[in-house]
Amino acid sequence: MMNNVSRRAFFRLTAAGAALAAGGPVRAASPGVPDLASMTRDAQPISTEEHGARLAKLQRLMQQQKTAAFLVEAGASLEYFTGVRWHRTERTTAALIPAEGRVVVVTPYFEEPSVRETLKVAADVRPWKEDESPFELLAGALREHPAGDAPLAVEPTTRLFIVDHVSKAAKTAPRVIPGDDLIRACRMHKSAHEIALMQTANDVTLAALRYTHGRIEAGMQAGDIFALMVAATQALGGAHEFTLVLLNDASAFPHGSIKPQQVRDGSVVLIDTGCNVYGYQSDISRSWVFGTVSARQRDLWNTVKRGQELAQETAKPGVPCGNIDRAVRTFYESKGWSRDYGLPGLSHRTGHGIGMEVHEAPYLVRNDTTPLEAGMCFSDEPGLYIPGEFGIRLEDCWYMTESGPKLFTPLARSIEEPI
Repeated sequence: MMNNVSRRAFFRLTAAGAALAAGGPVRAASPGVPDLASMTRDAQPISTEEHGARLAKLQRLMQQQKTAAFLVEAGASLEYFTGVRWHRTERTTAALIPAEGRVVVVTPYFEEPSVRETLKVAADVRPWKEDESPFELLAGALREHPAGDAPLAVEPTTRLFIVDHVSKAAKTAPRVIPGDDLIRACRMHKSAHEIALMQTANDVTLAALRYTHGRIEAGMQAGDIFALMVAATQALGGAHEFTLVLLNDASAFPHGSIKPQQVRDGSVVLIDTGCNVYGYQSDISRSWVFGTVSARQRDLWNTVKRGQELAQETAKPGVPCGNIDRAVRTFYESKGWSRDYGLPGLSHRTGHGIGMEVHEAPYLVRNDTTPLEAGMCFSDEPGLYIPGEFGIRLEDCWYMTESGPKLFTPLARSIEEPI
């Protein structure tokens, strides 16, 4: 049996992992799932023109804010602006995006052909060989665009050693500022195309859950159910991103336990799973009971379902994100559940932003004052957890419109019909 920690490493060895690296959905049905057909054949990747428009917006914002350049390493933001889809290792692949002028992409010499395959914008690609410094190349690119005292903005997830080495390589160390505001201004509001890709990803994940739900049997372990989800997601055309399978008392751990569990009569089955379609994510959770449902399990399930509904009812244009979390917690506390993210109760935020990353800003947590605006996308997952017994999490994603929230997938019907 695989524990939940090792699963992310496992899926990268599958065909879905290869598809994710390539950036597209899985086109062929997976072996052993001949009755499922791809749902992603009509999905279209983000175009070269769209990447160019994103880059132009970033540079306009930098000019307005008097920022010299933007430093970003491999990851979702590099892909967002340049199309370059690459993974992080000890060998640096990064870009220096000046407020005006051409992007400079730095990557290992032997990786250059692969990096160029996904590059969607005009850029200078400057490879470095194994005995050379990528940081000297990035610092050189920065010196080509002197901007006086204007600072260097750094993408929020860029690793510190890259920032440190670039600063030391520069003849005059630039003032470094966080690039969070630039990222939020560009990535927080999704376009119609981005929302369409997320809709496809959610459709795939819900269909894979439906397939898996009907095939769970007594005696199965979490790894068996995980394998069903991976196979179904691939067959339906999605690139499998993650799956957590939490059984029995392990369902009280929001992100799982290494303790082996088996399906038996009365087992809570909690599956939290998502896939990727051309770089855009889904994230859906469903909980149900295998066999006999106890009154306590039913009551908890119904309470969480009402929490999901309250989140949707509270979401209105202009309302702070934190108000959604507060509304759900007020309801749960009225039912006797713990206050202030305590247990038993809702120990995590009500939801998170989602897009190219499963978790991204803004967040449905009570101290997030970001006002809701059209184009923002979130999860809605106000679970409840009783340590030593079980937990229930129901999760669907939604996006904000001018008139209110719109779900990517319908809320679960009941504990007997969770999908």
